[in-house]
Amino acid sequence: MLVKILQTIIRTTLIFTVLLLLTRLLGKKQLSQLTYFNYITGTTIGSIAANISDKVGEPFLYELINLAWWIGLTFLISFISLKWSKGRVIIDGEPTIVIKKGKISEKALSSLKLNIDDLMVLLRSKNVFSIKEVEYAILEPNGEISILKNPDDQNLMRKDLNIQNHKPKYIPMEIITDGYLIEKNLQELNLSKDWVIQQLAQRGIYSFKDVLFAEIQEDGTLYIEKKIN
Repeated sequence: MLVKILQTIIRTTLIFTVLLLLTRLLGKKQLSQLTYFNYITGTTIGSIAANISDKVGEPFLYELINLAWWIGLTFLISFISLKWSKGRVIIDGEPTIVIKKGKISEKALSSLKLNIDDLMVLLRSKNVFSIKEVEYAILEPNGEISILKNPDDQNLMRKDLNIQNHKPKYIPMEIITDGYLIEKNLQELNLSKDWVIQQLAQRGIYSFKDVLFAEIQEDGTLYIEKKIN
């Protein structure tokens, strides 16, 4: 029993040291920019390391060679992506425009397997609560979203313009996504379904199914984006 315990401790210590060195060698990109390739290498190397430390009594050399070869492949692929731009796109992916000139790209969202709710979560993570503020939004290969706001929504110092602060009537919130009415949000905003129907009718829209996205604005107006038929 004592021998197995000592073997486990030694194996775990060696694997911990190897993984620590690997992390240092791969650099900060592996930690800060989690692309598809980084995700695969990170999880696989961690899995191999865990298996090695757990297999007490079995030959250690072959498992260590397995780990070393995977690490070698990681460096090889990293080198290829560094020197070959097309290879970098294949390995890491490329940025995708999800909002262009203020319009949501349904095709881009579909290719990325994202829905409107996912997009809104990404926007809110950048302190953008209304799609109406966005001129361009680009989903980066690491899953982060980059946003270019409309010129009118660029940040300005209100005191420089001598503008009095005012409280918004509503917090921007989605009312319709992908043709479905979000009744929970209507209740939160104290708005009725009939009011939404009336607002849509004023724009010549008579079915929720025809709406890709609708959002209440700070001033109480409704921003609507129709589906492309």
